[in-house]
Amino acid sequence: MELKNKVLLITGGTGSFGSAVLNRFLKTDHFKEIRIFSRDEKKQDDLRRKLSNPKVKFHIGDVRDYRSLEMAVRGVDYIFHAAALKQVPSCEFFPIEAVKTNVLGTENVLDAAIKYDVKNVVVLSTDKAVYPINAMGISKAMMEKVLVAKSRNAGNTIICGTRYGNVMASRGSVIPLFVEQIKKGNNLTITDPSMTRFMMTLEDAVDLVLFGFEHANPGDMFIQKAPAATIETLAKALNELYKSDSKIKIIGTRHGEKLFESLLTREEKVKAEDMGDYYRIPADNRDLNYSNFYSQGEEDISKIEDYHSHNTDRLDVEGMKKLLLKLEFIRKDVL
Repeated sequence: MELKNKVLLITGGTGSFGSAVLNRFLKTDHFKEIRIFSRDEKKQDDLRRKLSNPKVKFHIGDVRDYRSLEMAVRGVDYIFHAAALKQVPSCEFFPIEAVKTNVLGTENVLDAAIKYDVKNVVVLSTDKAVYPINAMGISKAMMEKVLVAKSRNAGNTIICGTRYGNVMASRGSVIPLFVEQIKKGNNLTITDPSMTRFMMTLEDAVDLVLFGFEHANPGDMFIQKAPAATIETLAKALNELYKSDSKIKIIGTRHGEKLFESLLTREEKVKAEDMGDYYRIPADNRDLNYSNFYSQGEEDISKIEDYHSHNTDRLDVEGMKKLLLKLEFIRKDVL
């Protein structure tokens, strides 16, 4: 794919993912211009000063406001849509705010992309969208439905999605909290020692988005196969890396948390295409012929199970330590 003279827009571009994408592309000659769209002028100013790169252009705006998106989208070839409300507790208390950003904001991004003939849009989702039990996950599940629906009548614009699990050390990750507790000599506060989570680095998340970007058909969802670990294993691995004797304190499961996370439902898995390190889930392109929903079933669905963090490859303490050492701030601390 020739990207040298193209323009990329990253919504929510001052977040963890946006920064990782920028670091990747600014080392190459890809894209003549990269636009950062977000609502936080302080983060934008910090990033502008840090990068000091004329290729990167900054746009203040909110995905909730369609008019603020139009100027940013006009003339763009590709969009990575990462803007979202991601914190489970805040979305629980303010669910309509999650809807405004994650659902209606995504609709605004896609409508603008279609209007201005953007070639490709990749929408970032989360494992919490699968069998959602909290407002954040529910809003992301609805966001996925919006992207599939829009992809059916998007003209020349290819709309796809990526779904991934816990990104280690990203905003909201438990890893920086554990490290802070270790450095202060405090207990490591664990909700449930047997709780599992998929483990991915930010670089893995970027690789997944780029894979979807290059291989998408309209409405596709891409999932990266990832290992998982229990929260107890993660805590023990950090203790060993930091040569700490911090005790593990179990505080109980928080509201809205699952014992494990799913990346693929069994309904999706039965039709998913195995692409090596990734799964591609083709769009559900049934029409409103209700017999397709109620009269016809799929026998194979009953024979398989979801792809979730309890049945994927499980990391032990040594495996978790090896993965943690991929994080730059961990390496700086312990090596």
